[in-house]
Amino acid sequence: MASWNQIEHECADFAAAVRARFGSGTNKTIATLRKDGSPRISGIELSFEPGRITVGMMAGSLKLADVRRDPRVAVHSPTLEPPVGQPAAWVGEAKLAGRLVATEAPRDTPFPDAGFFVLDVTEAVHVRVDPTASFLLIESWNPQRGYRIIERA
Repeated sequence: MASWNQIEHECADFAAAVRARFGSGTNKTIATLRKDGSPRISGIELSFEPGRITVGMMAGSLKLADVRRDPRVAVHSPTLEPPVGQPAAWVGEAKLAGRLVATEAPRDTPFPDAGFFVLDVTEAVHVRVDPTASFLLIESWNPQRGYRIIERA
């Protein structure tokens, strides 16, 4: 697994694009695993801090119980529609996967019983269209193979 810092260091432009997609709106979606192994989708806020990605979860929430039992997660950026009639103007979407590692609560938090985590990244993905909107460009990074880009018609 890797810290966000490693991704920023190895592929700064790609990391900036992923971060921009996550910054395009407040509400992201996180997938966690329920006690029976089935997936749960929940809304979440996520922050990019220097060299790391953090999330917080309300005390007593089902997603917090899921993560404390099994820290594997996937997070999806907000998805924005392209301008009408301009498919090539679509900014794309981003996804992150990894494990959440508990961290200390921020000093100024009004929610000391909440869960606070740093994401150890196993994969980062940015999907967009090429300038002619003829095919998808799928950029990805993982710690084993590093960065790659795939064109898919």
